[in-house]
Amino acid sequence: MKQKVVGQVISQKEIAPMIFDMWIDTTLAGEAQPGQFICVYPKDKSTLLPRPISICEVREDRKALRIVYRVAGAGTKEFSAYQAGESIAVMGPLGNGFPVKAGEAKKAFLIGGGIGVPPMLELAKQLERVGCQVQSVMGYRNQDTFLKQDLEQYGPVYVASEDGSAGTRGNVMDAIRENALEADVIFACGPLPMLRAIKTYAEEKKIPAYISLEERMACGVGACLGCVAKTKNVDVHSHVHNARICTDGPVFLAEEVEI
Repeated sequence: MKQKVVGQVISQKEIAPMIFDMWIDTTLAGEAQPGQFICVYPKDKSTLLPRPISICEVREDRKALRIVYRVAGAGTKEFSAYQAGESIAVMGPLGNGFPVKAGEAKKAFLIGGGIGVPPMLELAKQLERVGCQVQSVMGYRNQDTFLKQDLEQYGPVYVASEDGSAGTRGNVMDAIRENALEADVIFACGPLPMLRAIKTYAEEKKIPAYISLEERMACGVGACLGCVAKTKNVDVHSHVHNARICTDGPVFLAEEVEI
């Protein structure tokens, strides 16, 4: 059940230019699942709205969670200055995450692009626990391959970079082709062009693909209808072919959404 609480910053560091890694001591960690997110509230009231940030990892004792985020505006810039011991207001866990079921898949692609990389870490951990072979395929702008070493704990990591400074020059699909990789299920998070390519690939290979959609959010709890995705089926809330990314998602079966 989602709730707003005040947690405490355990640690924070910059792990790539404008990419920050924060651990938060919070009761929300007890309910958090791979693919869900939290809303973080700035202390500067002029910023008005909370910022949705994906859950990257949950500590083993379920008493702390990790977020890895990019500084993109006033709110995230404020968060990047937080020090250990500071209070931080958060709400969550929010949204529906990735399905993790024992025996459902033998070999998985975990595909992340840019700031879509962080939610793949907790997913990799959970999939390994249920006996799924994890292959991570991560796309970056350049050689700043944040979280690569973390992901390598759970299986091989293949990298693509836009400028060719790390791994395959190009995108995640180029890395899959270059390394002749195969899987029987896909889990992905990243920019829309990447997700469109993954949806097409999954249709060609006839394998399920679960994709996490990135979208600007206002309320984060499904009330404002500000973040919607066009769907095959009628939404019971709005009675149209839309789904609320913040509550019905952010994770969808790719064949169920039009992107």
